[in-house]
Amino acid sequence: MSQQAITKKRKAIQDGLFKAELNNFLMKELAEDGYSGVEVRRAPSRTEVIIMATRTQSVLGERGKRIRELTALVQKRFGYASGQIELYAEKVSSRGLCAVAQCESLRYKLVGGLAVRRACYGVLRFIMESGARGCEIVVSGKLRGQRAKAMKFVDGVMIHSGNPVTEYIQEAVRHVQMRQGVLGIKVKIMLPHDPRGQQGPRNPLPDNISVLDPPVESVPQQPYSEHKESPLQQQQQQASYPMPTHDLAPIGVVSQQQPQGGGGGTEWSY
Repeated sequence: MSQQAITKKRKAIQDGLFKAELNNFLMKELAEDGYSGVEVRRAPSRTEVIIMATRTQSVLGERGKRIRELTALVQKRFGYASGQIELYAEKVSSRGLCAVAQCESLRYKLVGGLAVRRACYGVLRFIMESGARGCEIVVSGKLRGQRAKAMKFVDGVMIHSGNPVTEYIQEAVRHVQMRQGVLGIKVKIMLPHDPRGQQGPRNPLPDNISVLDPPVESVPQQPYSEHKESPLQQQQQQASYPMPTHDLAPIGVVSQQQPQGGGGGTEWSY
């Protein structure tokens, strides 16, 4: 692809057109392989295209033959030189929470001749069993008679407005060419809240309320009282009771003295 000095606005428009056209091309080529979307990662030296599908082995082909053919087609269509663009296949972690994969699944069920109600209820049940908070399926067109109508199948919780719609809602639209005419399929899935960010968005809903468990209360001990004196009171108490000097004999020590008057006896004092 020719490198030109373009403005940021034109660069954003050019990247958006490239991704939209690439998505349309892969949607037609990999419709039977559970194609679920594409992600484009640009680097200064090359561009990486990650193809997300439910059956990655079919996307790769035998010994990587099909992925090489797709790489050659993309290089020729968008004017990339050899080695400047690489295609990779990534398996969808949770097929039941991918709106594109479920829309394609419903499309193939209708093409196979399955009744509309039975096909829609089967997809709806599989989505809710995969952990989704809500799901909505709308099929419109000539379902039974010559007059077109729409049938809606809803289960769980579904939000329709506000900023959380961009994070929690996945939407996909497909068209089915039937004998009686064209049917339109629309699948909307509300993802669950996942703090790890694997099954759903990390940020909780604004109206989400978390009730915490009460703390574990410790058993109170037997009450008791303890009298403690301040350092100032201890100093005052020591000052009111002076310690004896060295002239006085300590209590409990026996001292021997000579009696006055020249007597021959010995006097003991306690």
